[in-house]
Amino acid sequence: MYVFWSVILAAIGVIMIFNPKLFFDFTESWKSCTRSDPSDFYLLSTRLGGILFLSAGIAGIGVFVLM
Repeated sequence: MYVFWSVILAAIGVIMIFNPKLFFDFTESWKSCTRSDPSDFYLLSTRLGGILFLSAGIAGIGVFVLM
């Protein structure tokens, strides 16, 4: 079960790193009446968060493999 969640974390991390606009469309765009693009700071912080998600997913898989 931990491997499943680790893979999910890693997949979300990859989406956040390589396509932060898609992540914005799913999580934040519905909160605004106007259709606007995300700011540069949002894109940067989403990519950094994606790196953390990907790292956590890889670490989770690594811990399971080492057990």
